Amino acid sequence: MRIRVRVNGRDYQQEAPDHWTLLRFLREGLGLTGTKEGCGAGECGACTIIMDGLTVNSCLVLAPEADGTVIETIEGEAVAGELSPLQRAFHKHHAVQCGFCTPAMILSIKAFLRTNPRPTVREIQEAIEGNFCRCTGYQQIIEAVQEVTGQREGQEELGHA
Repeated sequence: MRIRVRVNGRDYQQEAPDHWTLLRFLREGLGLTGTKEGCGAGECGACTIIMDGLTVNSCLVLAPEADGTVIETIEGEAVAGELSPLQRAFHKHHAVQCGFCTPAMILSIKAFLRTNPRPTVREIQEAIEGNFCRCTGYQQIIEAVQEVTGQREGQEELGHA
């Protein structure tokens, strides 16, 4: 089946088997390997992308279901070789650790901040609860989000929103 999508501002038309997931289509069909496969069951959040403005687990979406949609992946985050403010904050606060969850975490936060630009710690925690990170302990991620939203670091202690 021919699938038409706009990914990171670029239009694609690509053939893909009907049974492929959107995750597989992005990685194998379009060569966009920043989206990771973790559990393959929608539990870990490693495959999170933004589709038509909403976060989705791309391992749970069949590629044909994405036909005609607008998709954002981590490859669209940096512009002209410059990291986005969110990526810079993740780097500064050591919120990347092994990096496996980072692309999905950044996209989840990006979508969340579009509707809540000044979140509390509790709201940040809730926004990322579908994304598992085994390395950072989440505090560094929260600090990075606080920095990018202009909130003082340490203003709210983890768990005391």
